[in-house]
Amino acid sequence: MPNYYDPFQTDVLTEGLVLTIEPMISAGSSRFIQASDGWTLRTQDGSLSAHHEHTLVISRGAPIVLTGTAA
Repeated sequence: MPNYYDPFQTDVLTEGLVLTIEPMISAGSSRFIQASDGWTLRTQDGSLSAHHEHTLVISRGAPIVLTGTAA
């Protein structure tokens, strides 16, 4: 599944599926470009941005959050 809005995406979230939610917030442009290393993303206009991630397991009840859960 892509980590961006795709109106043609038809995958269904099923029990046991593990996925991440990765919001990116930018002080400027909402367009990102990929660096030559194939991994790093930068805003198109060079503005400051932040990226955060949570990993979840889909369950019958509430999702199980695997990140950010200190013991």
